[in-house]
Amino acid sequence: MTSSPNSPDRAWVLEATVRTAPAADPEWQEQLDRLRKIASYDQETQTWHARLGALDLAGMQMLQTLFDAARVHGTEVGLAPVAVPAYWDGPVFVREPDVAAFLEAQADRGRPLGHLPLA
Repeated sequence: MTSSPNSPDRAWVLEATVRTAPAADPEWQEQLDRLRKIASYDQETQTWHARLGALDLAGMQMLQTLFDAARVHGTEVGLAPVAVPAYWDGPVFVREPDVAAFLEAQADRGRPLGHLPLA
């Protein structure tokens, strides 16, 4: 975790860090194609990063894509609340970083988050 705001008046975003899984070329390209749509690559750490500041439809679709990549390709996905980057111009969370409570409130009752349908 880079930074975790502790004050309710501090803004934060959810950062996903993704480590790709080794694969043969066709599967490797498919894995990269999934991640390129939602994340940026950091050459220094050799990880992909995506951020979201709202659990709206776009945010849930991003999370679904991350979970699909993990299920299909074996990528490692980590989620952590972080301080809002200086360049960020999107929505932000403004309460305590209790990500689990946000995800539970947004998920369909009785359906695991990794199984949300895409419209």
